[in-house]
Amino acid sequence: MSDPGLFGPESITWRVQSDPVMWLAGLRALLLQAVHPAAMAGVIDHSDFRADPWGRLTRTADYVGTVAFGSSDEVAAAGARVRDVHAKIRGIDARSGRTYSARDPHLLRWVHCCEVESFLTTYQRGGGGLTPSEVDTFYAEQTRAAAVVGIDPGSVPASAAQMATYFRRMRPELVADGRALRAARYVLLPPMPGWVQLTTPARPAWFAVAGLAGALLPRWARRLYRLPGLPTTDVAATVALRTLRVALQSAPERYRVGPHLRAALERLAQSDSEADSGAMSGASPAHGG
Repeated sequence: MSDPGLFGPESITWRVQSDPVMWLAGLRALLLQAVHPAAMAGVIDHSDFRADPWGRLTRTADYVGTVAFGSSDEVAAAGARVRDVHAKIRGIDARSGRTYSARDPHLLRWVHCCEVESFLTTYQRGGGGLTPSEVDTFYAEQTRAAAVVGIDPGSVPASAAQMATYFRRMRPELVADGRALRAARYVLLPPMPGWVQLTTPARPAWFAVAGLAGALLPRWARRLYRLPGLPTTDVAATVALRTLRVALQSAPERYRVGPHLRAALERLAQSDSEADSGAMSGASPAHGG
């Protein structure tokens, strides 16, 4: 039986999240998530992102890809693993004295909204071309992803207007304190082996694309980070993003198509093939009288 997972190939989610600029959207989401102090307290106290930033990025990308393109069983397993990890993350923020928990719906909703808004915004500014109706459909589809980690789907924005309202309501809670700035430095300048830095262009190339992720943040978030919040920055970032997207779309398929999408396409193709074989084997031959 064909199992398209949460969304399927006809969904707006597949169209958006199969785009090669999604890895850049993921960096933007991390920078946006970091300006919530309670969210950062949990990361600082319980995450290994400083010791193993590449591992953290890889695990996050694997989870996002699984939810978008995985089978129903794969999505359920990924959600169970995340919920199990979240159940163990709680503490007291040393800076504010407030308790926090990774199972707090308020914080889970923040992480979710930063991710899906970054996916959508990066795709659109890169030239994705979704209509307003399709944008709303994407946000509505993503309420299913919220449910995977235990968020009430009815509590997350399901349209562009609701998402804009959500961020306006959240802004009084947000600040780029020292923890957010340290996280941003790890995004911009993650540790790399010496031979990589000395013999390849990896360091300047990564800094350029991570800097572009920062430039793609909304103006209010850039100002929190003490980055330029001018409209000219928006224009320059959009031009750079579109140029990068065109280059990525021209790359060989093995670089453009991620492993989760490739596995999903193979899974659905195999299901179709088995269904066709079953139909043929079940057909009765005609006999002349």
